Amino acid sequence: MAGESLVSNGSKTGPYEARLHNDDIWRDEGGAALKLSASDLERHEYCPLSWALSREGNSGQGEAIEAGIRKHAEIHEQMEAFKQMKFKSRRATIIWTWWFSITVVFVIDGLAFNYIDDVVRTPVVLARYLALWSLVLLIFGLIATYLPWRNLVGWNETIAQTRTRILREHNEISPVFEQRNFIGGWFEAGRIEVSLLFAAIVMGLHAIALVGAENRSQATFILFLTAMGWTLAASYQLQRVLLSENAIETARVDIDLEQGSDVAYSDDDTSTDLLIDERTGLRGRPDQIVIVDGEFIPVEQKTGKIPKRPHDSHRMQVLAYLHLVEVSTKKSSPYGVIRYGKENLHQIDWDQTAKDDLFSAISEVQRLMVEGGAKRNHERVGKCQNCSRRYACGDSLV
Repeated sequence: MAGESLVSNGSKTGPYEARLHNDDIWRDEGGAALKLSASDLERHEYCPLSWALSREGNSGQGEAIEAGIRKHAEIHEQMEAFKQMKFKSRRATIIWTWWFSITVVFVIDGLAFNYIDDVVRTPVVLARYLALWSLVLLIFGLIATYLPWRNLVGWNETIAQTRTRILREHNEISPVFEQRNFIGGWFEAGRIEVSLLFAAIVMGLHAIALVGAENRSQATFILFLTAMGWTLAASYQLQRVLLSENAIETARVDIDLEQGSDVAYSDDDTSTDLLIDERTGLRGRPDQIVIVDGEFIPVEQKTGKIPKRPHDSHRMQVLAYLHLVEVSTKKSSPYGVIRYGKENLHQIDWDQTAKDDLFSAISEVQRLMVEGGAKRNHERVGKCQNCSRRYACGDSLV
């Protein structure tokens, strides 16, 4: 562990006054960690001098930079289109399921009304029992909705809940039925409450129908006729579901997403919020976060020439995103992905070695923010040739 020392910075990359704490993180006098981004780590890993130039305001220049910006915008649009298609497909599927369920209920009710007098001698007594059950379920449903009973019984957050929480925290979805900090939950892990309330309504309606329907044959005819109408509506909705599924598959192939994967986050540099770790000062926006087998996987899209193996700078950037995803979701991801083009994907493991590399890089970048003195860390002419800040570098090999 490094000891604590106070260093004042007069270099161009500051000025910062910070102290190195025992956890190897540089913090200011207020105890806040010096802020740095995943892009800072990527630039520093490429060349500390290039990173220092960027902090002085020398932005990257060149056709490759502009092409990369256009390509990232195109990928983001494709990802957003895929997310919208998935949302519409799920909504269409839910509607179809409800419509088909209503059809089944009408058919069952029609049969029940036609034969209930042969089975039950006193339908009114049955109606009273149904009304009582309806009241009991209504009370339990209201209690379950307004009390945080899941916390009392120790139920953990589900994957669906975690995904919804992250999307809300980063303003990806504007909730309509569930406002922020809503405890009960209508759709995410709130199925128990919805089921109780729905069952209460169904039993209450049946109790009223048993008492009010004097002509059983007429009631049966009306129910079967209504069931036929709902069947036609459900068939139309099923067609919409199948068409939306076909559109989703086409979009999935276009963006080269694995079968069964979902997109939880896509960065457009404007509307998406930063992922932030207050302890280390790290922050950043991954290009995408996809859900694979219930795991949140950050994906970094890289354009330009495809290398034989991932660049160390790109690996460092993905490690930063893996850490930020872990902090945000409270769940460690097994790996991240660097994607060069459509078919060249590289898996970056998130193990202890990777974590050590990341925290060491964070501490070093923060040290340079305080002390200054960034220098070129290589003797490769090609690296300087491809550097987007070569125009401002006085130590270039080219």
